[in-house]
Amino acid sequence: MDPQPHDTALILVDVQPDFMPGGPLACHEGDAIVTGIDALLRARRYRHVVATQDWHPRDHVSFAANHAGRSPFEEITLHGQPQTLWPVHCVAGTPGAALHPAVDWTVLDLIVRKGTDPAVDSYSAFRENHGPGGTRPPTGLAGWLRERGVAQVHVCGLARDVCVLWTVQDALALGLRARMLWELTRPVTPQSDPATRAALAAQGIELG
Repeated sequence: MDPQPHDTALILVDVQPDFMPGGPLACHEGDAIVTGIDALLRARRYRHVVATQDWHPRDHVSFAANHAGRSPFEEITLHGQPQTLWPVHCVAGTPGAALHPAVDWTVLDLIVRKGTDPAVDSYSAFRENHGPGGTRPPTGLAGWLRERGVAQVHVCGLARDVCVLWTVQDALALGLRARMLWELTRPVTPQSDPATRAALAAQGIELG
């Protein structure tokens, strides 16, 4: 495989066991991407490689278990915005929160840990979901990429219809060219794929 241009970075979103079959928030066929991601990293096609890692405290606001009488996948209002309640997942320091052990991660330049604030959820690699006054505080990744001359990002991982989608959308909003590596992603539910494709097409986000 040919190397990518120097201004292109690879972002691997939440390739963690808790999002794969057997995990508490399993994506549909989530483990099917592991071999391909490992091969992509071993090919060393990208000058800059970033991984995100969901890394929640056990009392995180997005966990249904922390809301009396609520169940996973119900929706509440948080900071004035809709918030899906999730099963307890990717608790900091647990095996399910680790980057998947079948991938060779030695090529990584940076790990961005998301969802570390117990009061704020975080899907995108670039910005938190909510913040004071309706803002979405940055994670710092955009600045890190710009300092290295990155103008385009290729994004894969889990989940296609949530964290990967939010990441490519934020990349575009922040002035970066963005491409989703569709075959190296999987959704929470495959029924979401038409809506995901439509959202990407409407915004001019490439599929690779």
